[in-house]
Amino acid sequence: MSHGAADRRPATHLLVDYLSLLYRAFYSMPESVPLHGVHGFLSMLARLVTDRRPTHLAVAVDEDWRPAFRVAAIPSYKTHRVAEDGEEDPVLAQEAVGREVLAAAGVAVAGAPAYEAEDVIATLAARAQGRVEIVSGDRDLFALVRDPDVRVLYPVKGVRTLVEVDEAEIARRYGIPGRAYLDYAILRGDPSDGLPGVPGIGEKTAARLIAQYGSLAGVLAATELPAAVARRLASAGDYLAAAVRVVPPVADAPVGDVDTRIAAAPGHPRRLARLAAEHRLEGPVARLQEALAAAAAAA
Repeated sequence: MSHGAADRRPATHLLVDYLSLLYRAFYSMPESVPLHGVHGFLSMLARLVTDRRPTHLAVAVDEDWRPAFRVAAIPSYKTHRVAEDGEEDPVLAQEAVGREVLAAAGVAVAGAPAYEAEDVIATLAARAQGRVEIVSGDRDLFALVRDPDVRVLYPVKGVRTLVEVDEAEIARRYGIPGRAYLDYAILRGDPSDGLPGVPGIGEKTAARLIAQYGSLAGVLAATELPAAVARRLASAGDYLAAAVRVVPPVADAPVGDVDTRIAAAPGHPRRLARLAAEHRLEGPVARLQEALAAAAAAA
């Protein structure tokens, strides 16, 4: 792909949350399919590239899915996901192979030591020039939505059906300002991430408060809150102070230079062929190569 060709078409950056889609693929594909999680993920990625026609692509990985700085501030952070008795996550057993295949195919795989994929995505989105589409089933990334440039594509059924989450969709779903999802989530809490929220303030109350005062800072500064709500907020002061510091995706994580331009051909064709044959991934690898080549030609 020439730089001149890229300049003629507005840039669209497709940022993919690797583990989010890998888990979905692992639990939706038949186990009889060899390396079924990676097989399904590669097929999903090929479909995304074909349907979304990005000029740039990066797959964001978790170098640390439970970063120390978040656990230090909120000890319950993702505690329930810690495997017991040395039990291994079967999805993670396939994760490394998928990374190898992506790298050999010439797909940018981006991570940052001691940070999560959401931080990598936030950092790449902040760097991007042009439209950004984030593919993830993790609602935390709704915090990054900014009209008209950044939206989340939320998978409903594989990646054939995606909900395009922009500020209007956030307002429709939650009844809050489109850029206030993070404040709402901190106030409400998120059991899936081990975030306790403010005891006694559920989804409806959190949404009502954020809608009325515009932001968490606005809620905390309000002087005319009902006495019960004020007491609950005061009792959760330590949690709220920690959450606003460490829950937001980090937009300046130490992600190295990443060339996200889509390449017309694999970076390491022999290695890619070997990996495809070794893991019986010839079909999805071929589909991904075809999709990448078409996207590069159209850029």
